[in-house]
Amino acid sequence: MFIDEAIITVKAGDGGNGICAFRREKFVPRGGPSGGDGGRGGDIVFRASPHHNTLLHFKFNPEYKAQRGRHGEGSNRTGQNGNSVEVPVPVGTAVYEVESGDLVHDFISPGEKLVVARGGRGGRGNQHFATPTHQAPTEHTPGKPGEFKRLRLELKLLADAGLVGFPNAGKSTLISRISAARPKIADYPFTTLVPNLGVVRSGDRSFVVADIPGLIAGAHEGHGLGIQFLRHIERTRLLVHLVDVSGATGRDPLEDFDIILEELRSFRPDMLDKPMLVAANKIDAASGPEVADALERMCHRRGFPFFRISAVTGAGVDQLVYAMAQQVFQSIDSSIGQDDSRSDQS
Repeated sequence: MFIDEAIITVKAGDGGNGICAFRREKFVPRGGPSGGDGGRGGDIVFRASPHHNTLLHFKFNPEYKAQRGRHGEGSNRTGQNGNSVEVPVPVGTAVYEVESGDLVHDFISPGEKLVVARGGRGGRGNQHFATPTHQAPTEHTPGKPGEFKRLRLELKLLADAGLVGFPNAGKSTLISRISAARPKIADYPFTTLVPNLGVVRSGDRSFVVADIPGLIAGAHEGHGLGIQFLRHIERTRLLVHLVDVSGATGRDPLEDFDIILEELRSFRPDMLDKPMLVAANKIDAASGPEVADALERMCHRRGFPFFRISAVTGAGVDQLVYAMAQQVFQSIDSSIGQDDSRSDQS
């Protein structure tokens, strides 16, 4: 089951208490204070795991609690620190505080770690309060409480290219043709209920494509499958807009194209800054070239590269994949060059 949002609670361990104790050995008169400090409470640590691709495990276990520190002991012995709890999260998970809505961290790289709740500091034993004029102190302090937080986890897929379009535009068929992904395919709206990822090879390199469930008007407000899946194309380097030009749906493909653009803009205005390719799909089932011609003219006016394809027969798909690879690899190489430039400056 694919779960991409979860709310959990985390409670770091409380610090152990410092204690009041005095040396009681035989032949040691006025041995002095010997109360040990409390141990530190355990932390809650999130670790980005490449072996997880859903937040499903948080649905069944939404509470995480670390061990508290042990109390101090006599003879100046410090209590044992509490054990920390390490929680795996999928790569691509953004963590927010529920109350404030602030972003805590965005896990991008496998193995990345972050302490999301810190354990409380141990209290001080009475040994720390001895002075030349106060040689038998009874003061000691309790341990500090560990942090408690309610967190919202939001999984955003890490894909290089995202396929967008109305339901039944052919996104699942296309990703099944260009990759080894095998999503559910059927001739009715909203066949795809979860995003699908596929790895596409081009020459000696490869890139990841995400098939995003169909969008409709009002998606950014939650209509249809709505905003639930729009977040999964936030990280993509390229958008590939599939438009059904077969005429089977009875809708106007040009209007469909504008509706999807408006939904992307309403969700996040900078989404339209991403490079975009437009593919007129199902040309093998179109009654004539008029609709595809009109869509091509509109794309040329707006500066969008245009392709005519049939995801079913494979017509034009190789040219589309080649253009996708060029855009993705150019973006990746540019990012690497910028990182190297920043490293040289530092």
